Amino acid sequence: MTATGTFIPAPGAASLPRMIGAQTALETRMLLRNGEQLLLTVVIPTLLLVLFSAVDIVDTGAGKAVDFLTPGVLALAVMSTAFTGQAIATGFERRYGVLKRLGASPLPRWALMTAKTGSVLVTEVLQIALLTVIAFALGWSPSGNPLAVLLLLALGTAAFSGLGLLMAGTLRAEATLAAANLVFLLLLVGGGVIVPLDRFPDTARSVLELLPISALSDGLRDVLRHGAGMPWGDLGILAVWAVLGLGAAARWFRWE
Repeated sequence: MTATGTFIPAPGAASLPRMIGAQTALETRMLLRNGEQLLLTVVIPTLLLVLFSAVDIVDTGAGKAVDFLTPGVLALAVMSTAFTGQAIATGFERRYGVLKRLGASPLPRWALMTAKTGSVLVTEVLQIALLTVIAFALGWSPSGNPLAVLLLLALGTAAFSGLGLLMAGTLRAEATLAAANLVFLLLLVGGGVIVPLDRFPDTARSVLELLPISALSDGLRDVLRHGAGMPWGDLGILAVWAVLGLGAAARWFRWE
């Protein structure tokens, strides 16, 4: 007879941290293999940084263009991954029943969302590392408090991630694809990424400054370009968007 407890491998689900880690690695590999995602997360921000730094297309004010552009492009990279890329990928996973099947697995639904957030963070680290190297090669000379930069990036990720999941969990996949790309283009133009917000009329500027992309790009620019301290106003705007976006996503996200 076989003694009790000697079966190898032991049946049952893996521990929760191992499941989240495995799902995070899977989500990251899927994201990096997707050509459209790479276009949004890597190619477009890199091209914008190189092109507008090398060619005097937009008046970015006094100083080197790369010093103005790099914080905005870093903000754009966060938005492209946490909002646009995540919204499109999650929307089509929901349409094809992937989320429904994963929701029936031993991995809890909140842990699945944690894994998706982890995948976004890993991708952002790679993006920021690449863009930073390119910016330094173009003559970027940053200054400021690294803690403030990390807080801005973390709150920006939370804000855009919540908005992306809200869109993916409430709209049809085709509508999510169209809306996410449209929002990406609109915020690229009107979010202070490439064009300074002081180029817009005062009324429009007062509204645009409340957008998460504007708060993130302006906050990063104040710290990295001007050496400002903690940008509490921009952090507050991002915190409000994060709470509203994540709260709405938790309330109205549909898995089917």
